[in-house]
Amino acid sequence: QLQVVESGGGLVQPGGSLRLSCAASGSTLDNYFIGWFRQAPGKEREGVACINRGDLGTMYADSVKGRFTISRDNAKQTVYLQMNSLKPEDTAVYYCAADNMWVFTSTCPPREDYHYWGQGTQVTVSS
Repeated sequence: QLQVVESGGGLVQPGGSLRLSCAASGSTLDNYFIGWFRQAPGKEREGVACINRGDLGTMYADSVKGRFTISRDNAKQTVYLQMNSLKPEDTAVYYCAADNMWVFTSTCPPREDYHYWGQGTQVTVSS
């Protein structure tokens, strides 16, 4: 079955950039809808961005629009989250989630729609 593993987290100063990777194995990445979520201490896990299977579209939370970019490299079986102009409020554990659902949607599917999750990677934005 599908497995996803996040990497690329770390400590970065406000205004800096970081690129997270979600590496997939066990199945073909192109067959999966991928979402990035984050969870800060004491807060609920929230959706950040998602990318549909078959390059049908990308979607972003309002809080990250214009700063974050989600992309897919099927040859490398990897989904990326490029994070620019980082703010302290972006500090959280970031999770990659996947599901083989086939849907047409204008908003990212909620947490409960994803069957496969990574272990998370810590992103800390601080001076």
